[in-house]
Amino acid sequence: MPAPHGPRRARIAFSDSAAKQLDAITSEAELHALDRALVVVSVDPEVGAPIPGSAIGPQLREYADEVERVRLLYWVTALRTVVVVAYIEV
Repeated sequence: MPAPHGPRRARIAFSDSAAKQLDAITSEAELHALDRALVVVSVDPEVGAPIPGSAIGPQLREYADEVERVRLLYWVTALRTVVVVAYIEV
């Protein structure tokens, strides 16, 4: 019998501004910390706290890892298959 698969991960996409922030990161330690945070969000897109705002657009969420010192602002698509990262702070 084949081994069961782990939880399905959401695909990560970056907004234009988040992609620019990503390009500006040069430290390997910061990239590693960011990668770990992205894995957490991709496995469980609901992990971040909702940011209060308008119900018109997508619901922004914030994930902060105090140990790794990473903060992400993101939204999740309707089918929960894609996480769009809007802001990166490392």
